Amino acid sequence: MEYVIGALLGLLGGGAGAAAAVFFVMKGKVEAATKFSQGEADRLKDEAKKEAENIVTAARLDAKNEALKHREKIEQELDKDRREIKEIEKRIAKREESIEQKFELLDRKADQIEKRDQEIAKTQAHIEQLQQDHEVLIEEVRAKLSQVAEMTPEEARRELLERMDAQLVSEKAERLKRMIDTTTEEADEKAKWTISQAICRLASEHTGETTTSTVEIPSDEVKGRIIGREGRNIRHFEKVTGVDVVVDDTPGLVVVSCFDSVRREIARRTLEKLIQDGRIHPARIEEIHELCTKEVDKEIIEAGKQIQFDADVHNIHPKAQRLLGRLKFRSSYGQNNYKHSVEVAHIMGMMAAELGLDVKLARRCGLMHDIGKAIDHEKEGGHPLVGKEFLITIGERPEVIESAGGHHDQPMHHKYSYVSLAAAADAISASRPGARRESMERYVQRLTALEAVAKSFDGVSEAFAMQAGRELRVLVNSKKVTDEEALLICRQMAEKIEDELTYPGEIRVTLMRETRVTEYAR
Repeated sequence: MEYVIGALLGLLGGGAGAAAAVFFVMKGKVEAATKFSQGEADRLKDEAKKEAENIVTAARLDAKNEALKHREKIEQELDKDRREIKEIEKRIAKREESIEQKFELLDRKADQIEKRDQEIAKTQAHIEQLQQDHEVLIEEVRAKLSQVAEMTPEEARRELLERMDAQLVSEKAERLKRMIDTTTEEADEKAKWTISQAICRLASEHTGETTTSTVEIPSDEVKGRIIGREGRNIRHFEKVTGVDVVVDDTPGLVVVSCFDSVRREIARRTLEKLIQDGRIHPARIEEIHELCTKEVDKEIIEAGKQIQFDADVHNIHPKAQRLLGRLKFRSSYGQNNYKHSVEVAHIMGMMAAELGLDVKLARRCGLMHDIGKAIDHEKEGGHPLVGKEFLITIGERPEVIESAGGHHDQPMHHKYSYVSLAAAADAISASRPGARRESMERYVQRLTALEAVAKSFDGVSEAFAMQAGRELRVLVNSKKVTDEEALLICRQMAEKIEDELTYPGEIRVTLMRETRVTEYAR
């Protein structure tokens, strides 16, 4: 609009200018006409008039052109505004459509919720009605029992509960038996094949070690040099190495004792080198100890590298390599943990191949399942928890972490099959003949405790621990225990053994119930 007003003003201004020009031209012409003749004056007037008309015409054309330019510019801006308004209208329409769809969805959800509420209300009403009917039936049964047996309501209730308990026990035993039979039929053959293949292909040597090491000495004179004047040498040796040195009347031997197997190995080598060198004094002890520490540390690093090739497991974190190397100097129940870890890795690989699982991942899980034993003396908690926490810090795979943390738990508590394989492989390696050894005293105590657990159940007449404690045979009194109760007792006995006793591998519980009749023919 502003441009139109400007154009009009320009047009008026041009007309005024043209009129002014005509006025001055006419004035000049009139003055000239006074000097010339009337004819000349008329000619000049006509020329001035034409010139004025030409000027006015040109001014009008210029004004029109200027107005047209302003009009075109205004129309262009109006078109741009119209397009923007159309875009805005489209966006608003889309938003309105989206809002309408959301409202429709909310309405449908509200209808569904209302229907569910109605269904829940109906279900609750039905449950309440069933409860009322149940209570009515119970009262009728109680009344009938009282009438028939001439019992009080309390006596009838007690008898009814006893019958229900007996029925539930029998029903529970039957269901348990069916479940066991079904599971056994489906898994027994495959499990036997897998485990038997792993055991048949297993061949590994084991070395027995304890928390003490012995060092042979050439003569008893060396004992005095080890002790030193007023015990100076032995005290400094124990302070530097962190072990206990036992020098007693045993001829030709000195005992080095320590719970840390690496520290004990360093101390043993230090003492052997000192005896060979012959110079035993505090400065020499420190020098030899530093040398032996470097040697053992180098062996640990080399063992950590070698174990990858022995177990066919690669790309292990350097920290994990070092801990696996430390297992070379660690033993459990007389079984070397380095060789045990390699053995478990191979067993898991065999079983994984039979079951169609990832063989490489299975070997990795088996190799690292006992890695916590390398540092369990430095942190609180058992070796599964310590190993699991360490593997988390180095970013190991979840299957490896769970195998290390759960290979001593119930396999059903874990979501990875490799945890169950780790538990089975660990048990196979640990419980096969010759894999582990224990003192006679602990052996007798373990078997005695096993038999005592079995005899703690009512109805058990005899219990015998067989096959070095790997099987428990129990005899029950057939007059006190039924077949259904025998099944429950056997299950409860196995659970009690798991909760109260510590043992390698697994224990098979066999419960026998029989009726013997004896008669003599004379």
